[in-house]
Amino acid sequence: MLDKNTRQSIIALIQREVVPAVGCTEPIAVALCTARATETLGQRPEKITVMLSANILKNAMGVGIPGTGMIGLPIAIALGAIVGRSEYELEVIKDVTPETLEEGKAYVDEKRIDIRLKAGITEKLYIDVVCEAAGHKAEAVISGSHTNFVYISRDGETLLDVKNTGCEDGDNGDPELCMRTVYDFATTTPVDEIAFILKTRQYNLKAAEESVKGNFGHCLGKTIDRPLSHGIFGNSIFSHILSKTASACDARMGGAMIPVMSNSGSGNQGICATNPVAVYAMENENTEEELIRALTLSHLTAIYIKQSLGKLSAVCGCVVASIGSSCGITYLMGGDYNRVCNSVKNMIANLTGMICDGAKPSCSLKIASGVSTALLSSLLAIEGRCVTAVEGIIDNDVDRSIRNLTRIGSETMNQTDEMVLDIMTHKQNC
Repeated sequence: MLDKNTRQSIIALIQREVVPAVGCTEPIAVALCTARATETLGQRPEKITVMLSANILKNAMGVGIPGTGMIGLPIAIALGAIVGRSEYELEVIKDVTPETLEEGKAYVDEKRIDIRLKAGITEKLYIDVVCEAAGHKAEAVISGSHTNFVYISRDGETLLDVKNTGCEDGDNGDPELCMRTVYDFATTTPVDEIAFILKTRQYNLKAAEESVKGNFGHCLGKTIDRPLSHGIFGNSIFSHILSKTASACDARMGGAMIPVMSNSGSGNQGICATNPVAVYAMENENTEEELIRALTLSHLTAIYIKQSLGKLSAVCGCVVASIGSSCGITYLMGGDYNRVCNSVKNMIANLTGMICDGAKPSCSLKIASGVSTALLSSLLAIEGRCVTAVEGIIDNDVDRSIRNLTRIGSETMNQTDEMVLDIMTHKQNC
């Protein structure tokens, strides 16, 4: 068992990275930044200028905004200014009503919002909002992580500035992780210390249940659960996992006012790290303690990988979260540390290179691909089979295999990211 101080630092890390969120976290983070700038201004802005990093812009262009029936940044920004409360963090616009939505639509129609690509920055997660009214100006900047404010000012007076302290990278003295530490923490920590992770099941399975009450996104989750699909996939643990995971994503990307428990700033990653594990445990009749440990293993694995990959990258976040869920499922199947490591390698050998082309309803298709691979990887690992070091980017050492994945995503695929954004912003007839 890890010592108490190490356990406490890892628990604090999980509690910081696994939090409730309403809606896609990129436009919601922009709404949060707008809310803080508006609060600092002290009145409703007459004009809002928003400058964003390319990855934020990419992830916010095509996704539904909760409670609005609308897509994209303008309405998120307007509601951030009108009803947003920064104390809610990633649930910043949960107080929206039909009346305030109409106000938001009018605000957008009045052309008060100017959205630009921020030039001259290296950060992939960067939001700069300037609000102006009655001769006054307030500015708020988020960088590094979705709720991490690094700069606030009003009328030229600096109220917060941690831009040059290293805090903008979201570095809060996080514990050094490796796969061995992740596994040991999840499997040996006293269960009462990590039982809070069950909230992820509560939130994210409820999102799946609520999703079937409407027609959100591409309705992939509902489609998988229909008789025709049962003829293809069977009415099985596999199909139930796919359905429950895709349904929650359908609702979230479709703009439902349904909170989910996110992971590393992403609701889809939180769903993907939770629902496959929770559904498998339920159908396999695992104990509650086994579920708690499996969910912890899944979420902490995703957090560990994101530490070197970054909050936003060219690699789809579902790849990372699916690796986590594969670890959790392998554990629930009775797998030991070596088999869990083998499931990680099997995942990296298959899904590396899946691009992120923004948050949107079709993310549920990528989640389904990731979850399918997670189950296949777990089954192979339990059978003692693993992609070897003579194949592709896999190394004998699991941590080096993870670094190979994250190096590709954070370094090599930067040009891919630029091309994806260029394609997205220059499409015709859309």
